[in-house]
Amino acid sequence: MSTSFYTPIEDIPQIHKRAHDAYRSGKLKSIAYRKEQIAQLGYLLKDNEQRFCDALKLDLGRPVQDTIFFDFAAVYVEVKMAYDNIEKWTRSQRAEFSFNFFAMGPRLRSEPKGVILGIAPFNVPVFMLLSPLAGAIAGGNAMVLKPSEQTPATAQLLAELIPKYLDRDLFHVINGGVPETTKVLELKWDHILYTGNGRVGRIVARAAAEHLTPLTLELGGKNPVVVDPKCDVQMAARRILWGRVSNAGQICLSPEYVLVPEHFQDKFVEALQEVYKSFYPDGPRNSDSYCRIVSEAHTKRIKNLIDQTKGTIVFGGDADIAERYIAPTVMRDVRLDDPLMGEEVFGPVLSIVPVKDVDEAINIINERDHPLAVYVFSQDKAFLNKVFDNTESGSAIANETVISCGVPGIPMGGLGESGYGYYTGKHMFDEFTHIRVSLNNPGWVDKIAFGFRFPPYKPEGEKQLRALSSSLPPRPTSKQQAVNGKRWGLWLAVLLAGASWTVLTEPGRALVKQLKF
Repeated sequence: MSTSFYTPIEDIPQIHKRAHDAYRSGKLKSIAYRKEQIAQLGYLLKDNEQRFCDALKLDLGRPVQDTIFFDFAAVYVEVKMAYDNIEKWTRSQRAEFSFNFFAMGPRLRSEPKGVILGIAPFNVPVFMLLSPLAGAIAGGNAMVLKPSEQTPATAQLLAELIPKYLDRDLFHVINGGVPETTKVLELKWDHILYTGNGRVGRIVARAAAEHLTPLTLELGGKNPVVVDPKCDVQMAARRILWGRVSNAGQICLSPEYVLVPEHFQDKFVEALQEVYKSFYPDGPRNSDSYCRIVSEAHTKRIKNLIDQTKGTIVFGGDADIAERYIAPTVMRDVRLDDPLMGEEVFGPVLSIVPVKDVDEAINIINERDHPLAVYVFSQDKAFLNKVFDNTESGSAIANETVISCGVPGIPMGGLGESGYGYYTGKHMFDEFTHIRVSLNNPGWVDKIAFGFRFPPYKPEGEKQLRALSSSLPPRPTSKQQAVNGKRWGLWLAVLLAGASWTVLTEPGRALVKQLKF
């Protein structure tokens, strides 16, 4: 791989300083200028769609339709959302009303953090660089992008286009491998977004901790699928296999393994075979609808996992390291201690794990690291709720895979080992800004409310201070006291109703007169 396009290491501190100086210039305090840059970001992609398609074809063997679906569409959504909502997102807001403090005019406002560092993965490099950039600009931040060195054609294209379309001082691209990334992480940033694997994520987190830098991590994980034997098996097979083989399985939200009841495994596998034949009637190797693995090293790693498995190959299993090709592969009867069930495969290999029932499936999920997504295929709401209510994950998706990250208005984010923090849409804007609070307390407040705080302290000051405190909720009671309380509450309601009838109606008032109350 040529490294001629790598950023010289000695230039990296200067890029860092230039971005910070540009941010401090206040150029992005203008909402109009932010909107201009957001629009330019959209046209950076729109004007160069074919070039990005060609670059991703070189880097990933990516079909054009996959590039439009996974990279372009989501970026356009983010650009439009940021452009249309920036005034609302940045508007100062009143704090919740409080009688004790309303005179001070407490307000909240989302303000930029400064200079954001975005380190992107190889699998969806356009989406994972340009979408966060839209959120960073909306928040008023400068940003430095670090594309993956494993997608060199795309990285070079971004390095060429960013300074042509966007402010050259505020937005930068640093290209390189481990030495360049190491140098980048030595510097102090105002926020870091890293998307990738957990091993590198820990390195990034340690570097961020050195400067107490806020951090967003998206780390993927082994996403499980729980299949209800009463589900629409053809739909489930089609959507699960699509989610696994799209982009050759190199998607952080791809389903990794399927938990099916033992008695249902044959039927589910049969459905997968039918779907596979419909996807690739002439075989996947010659199909223009199938992607390639990003590098020979990753291809070899995935092939080794296939070679070591004790599961049974249903279809696929063949590989060509030189061509970076791994066939869409389904393994059945995979056990929990199988090599395929260890590290994240991040390739087009789907493991079928037979279980006794849904309870065993839930236990298996809970004994492992938190996944980015838990998928369940069922038309039974009780079945769905049982799985979702008893597991933990970044997202809980019913009867679908992968596409949740492209739904406007909901965030993308993990939990624990699958990452933390959110990105996409308003939630990404929130990640890249901080809530700055403000008060303006007039002098007369001390004369009527807060003068007690100044020495010398007086006994009446303590009373005033206690009067400012909020009242506590009702003290918890025993079950019997709660029952008695409800009973007395019912009698009180009856008495009040009777009193209202007596006072407000003619018959009631007549009765009172007769009884001489």
